[in-house]
Amino acid sequence: MSQPSRPKALGLWLATALVVGNMIGSGVFLLPSSLAQFGGISLLGWLFTAAGAVLLAIVFARLGRTYPRTGGPYEYSRRAFGDFIGFQTAWGYWIAVWAGNAAIAVAFAGYLGVFFPAISDEPWLAAVTALGAIWVLTWVNAVGVRQSGIVQGITTVLKVLPLIVMATIGLAFVNMDHFTPFNQSEGSAFGAITAVAALTLWAFLGLESATIPAEDVENPTRNIPRATIWGTIGTAAIYILSTIAVLGIIPAATLAESTAPFADAAEVAFGGLAGNLVALGAVISTFGALNGWILIQGQIPMAAARDHLFPAAFGKLGRGGTPVFGLVISSVLVTILMATNYTRGLVDLFTYTLLLATLTTLIPYAYSAAAQVMLFVKDRHRFDGKKLTGDVIIAALAFAYSVWAVFGAGQEVAFYGLLLLLAGIPVFVWMKWTRAHAPTRVRVPESVAELMDTMRQ
Repeated sequence: MSQPSRPKALGLWLATALVVGNMIGSGVFLLPSSLAQFGGISLLGWLFTAAGAVLLAIVFARLGRTYPRTGGPYEYSRRAFGDFIGFQTAWGYWIAVWAGNAAIAVAFAGYLGVFFPAISDEPWLAAVTALGAIWVLTWVNAVGVRQSGIVQGITTVLKVLPLIVMATIGLAFVNMDHFTPFNQSEGSAFGAITAVAALTLWAFLGLESATIPAEDVENPTRNIPRATIWGTIGTAAIYILSTIAVLGIIPAATLAESTAPFADAAEVAFGGLAGNLVALGAVISTFGALNGWILIQGQIPMAAARDHLFPAAFGKLGRGGTPVFGLVISSVLVTILMATNYTRGLVDLFTYTLLLATLTTLIPYAYSAAAQVMLFVKDRHRFDGKKLTGDVIIAALAFAYSVWAVFGAGQEVAFYGLLLLLAGIPVFVWMKWTRAHAPTRVRVPESVAELMDTMRQ
């Protein structure tokens, strides 16, 4: 007897809101402080990152249209390269999500500190505030995907407004003297651009968000590509213009110490009330981004558990149709990361966690770009017999960009990121061992499409 189909909770608007909302979060609102040490040359890094993000968006749009199944990068890598690479992708992406949620929560606390200065002054209070937001939104996501999508739609509208103001009216207050010297770092121009690219990629993480809960998206073959590409291009334009405004309004030395750079820039340009309004927008933005990423942190291990590569508990759904166990375990790991690093300053903690999350995301991005080419070879019939030369070139450029961005993350972050990725290998071996020794069971495909995929394999 066939199982009833899952209700589609995300239409084009909510899928696009998930993409935009997950990208526009803590990244753009706190990144100017991290970029102040580089000066005007950081704008070139933004441009390189935007180009790389668009290439990756095209890759994910193509894959999402062809394979509209929950899992996103994990699903594509596993189809192309098998269980081990699939597991590595899921493991690395999962680490990136919960580590990134720590960075988003830190930025949330930093902007809330505009209204409650004690939060910015006391590291332990900032950590408690950030963790409070994490656990409230973990509960929201445990209730159901639909509820999470509604929160995401509302917060996306509210968060974009202050950014658009800074990206348009704010440009009139730019002081060009703040962009000299153009390269304020002590390194070469290439080294500065490479380092900036690794930092700014954080702001684009999430461009693949619509591909991950694919089975909850209405008309996924149409809506996933549109949400992915439209969301990425629009977000890139807002990012670059608004960052120019902030860098041009606040001197680099002052900006480097700011825990709320957009609010500070708005206050200088428009007065204290404007600063508070932008800070409020940033609070809403980071809260909304945290909501969207907490949704994702349960979806990836759920997809892997369904394929017996993560423990079965991650694949069990609660009453709201969400993977409650995965949500809770992920938030526990976020709590541990925050508790063991809260003594760092807000900006330093944000920079460290975002680089760690970026690195462990770049590995799944690189695998996904390579997977597109591999799937063209293994699964050619799924691509309608079209000429694929352009898609192969785009995938190759996206892969090269991902590798370059890994280089820019730096030795310390690369070291700890590699250790975290290697830590997953025993889990993979254990899952394979338990699978090999488990009683043989026949799995009934849940749909005609899944049955056809199984027969082809």
